[in-house]
Amino acid sequence: MDNVEAIIDVAWRARREGRHQDAELGLRRAIGASRASGDGRQLAAALGKLAHVLRDLGRHDEALRLTEEAVVVSRGTDDRLLLAHAVRHLGDVHRDAGRLAEADPCYAEALALYRAADAPDPLDVANALRPAALLKASQGRSAEALALFSEARTRYQEAGIEAGVEECARNIATLGRP
Repeated sequence: MDNVEAIIDVAWRARREGRHQDAELGLRRAIGASRASGDGRQLAAALGKLAHVLRDLGRHDEALRLTEEAVVVSRGTDDRLLLAHAVRHLGDVHRDAGRLAEADPCYAEALALYRAADAPDPLDVANALRPAALLKASQGRSAEALALFSEARTRYQEAGIEAGVEECARNIATLGRP
């Protein structure tokens, strides 16, 4: 049997190195192995990562389909953080395509799941807050955007991600809050 986690790791490394075709092949292999083993957590992870690769390649319709499947599969597991991650990425796919009405509830659900978790990774929470704040700002909902950017800045500080802290600070300044 294939070691799906290792396949996913190798494929994700290939993506980071700009070898998207290698990443796609590896992730498709991981998806097949996950389907064969019935491991929903690994399947959801592989689907989500392949969707990222396809977004990088400009194949947005296929990425949307895979991200939607990752959400469905995640809902079938008991891993609420996996679901939060999948729903957040679905929000990202919708926001990137300009489907703001579809993105908004995805971000709200993801944030609710992260906030309900015992000890979520601050970076995961920050990475959910940031696009939700960007969405609110683009909709003219400044007060909501400010609150989300402020919380994201705190989470990025906790995670030690200075670029995230700085981006949030710039957005807060732009929206008119000291």
